[in-house]
Amino acid sequence: MIFYLFTILILLLLAPLLLSFIKALKMYLLFKKPVSVFQGYRNFSKLMQKETVISEESSRITRVAPFLVLSPLLVTMFFLPPVVHGAFYVSFVDAFTLTGLISLSTFFLMLLGLDSASAFGGMGSSREAFIAALVEPAMVLTVFSVSMMAGDLGVGQAGVNLAMHFPKAHMASFLFAGISFFILLIAENGRIPVDNPETHLELTMVHEAMILDLTGVYLAIIETAASVKFVIFASLFASLFMPFGLQYAAPAAMLLFVLKLFIIAAAVALIEVNTAKLRLFKVPNLLGIAIVFAFLSLITFYVLGA
Repeated sequence: MIFYLFTILILLLLAPLLLSFIKALKMYLLFKKPVSVFQGYRNFSKLMQKETVISEESSRITRVAPFLVLSPLLVTMFFLPPVVHGAFYVSFVDAFTLTGLISLSTFFLMLLGLDSASAFGGMGSSREAFIAALVEPAMVLTVFSVSMMAGDLGVGQAGVNLAMHFPKAHMASFLFAGISFFILLIAENGRIPVDNPETHLELTMVHEAMILDLTGVYLAIIETAASVKFVIFASLFASLFMPFGLQYAAPAAMLLFVLKLFIIAAAVALIEVNTAKLRLFKVPNLLGIAIVFAFLSLITFYVLGA
């Protein structure tokens, strides 16, 4: 239980660091002076000290929604696969539960955008709903496919099974599922080419449009939720698609897991540097690829056994 709680605490502390690391690496690759990797913590501290201003047009939802955006993601943290061998983990949570909790957070974020009574907020919520409708079925299929290969529908138990007995016979299915999940990681976290988290240009923004009217503590909570969502997806990818290191001693296993998170963050940064943002109506083409790969993973596993 100590390792269980310690892992969750480490992931929460690492969440702002990973996003700052992505931004710093992107700036370095673009030959710019990189920001500090601790900039996420500084931004949180700065926002917590700022005055909270709320639009007169907004209702009580704006005061409650930021907490409801963060809460399902914090609950999801307790259902992630274990990082250290012998640590406690929740074994009965399946793909539908994880996807439902993340979707619940997205729903309250869309509600927050609509409650601002601004054109930008409504536009961002509409675009987020458009993207989420394509992401959620693909995520259920992908996680379900990996769970079947691992021999258990529970995501936590699937992570343990994959680490102990890697399904070499199903490498093709495993690879298809990995490609699908990495596309979903980019899409669900609003990264390029689906969205640009660093822009405030109304023609392109999705996530930023929904939180444009927020400031102070509420904005700090939303930014924390965004970083927690990224670390959840990165942790799932590291546990399910890079399933090695669980058999090592606790300190080595933890260090290796943190290294895997930074490797995933570096991969996201490399993709963002070398890819342009897609037009909104071309995003379904990318997410359609994720759905196709998820289906291919299931079909290859069931029909060909590969």
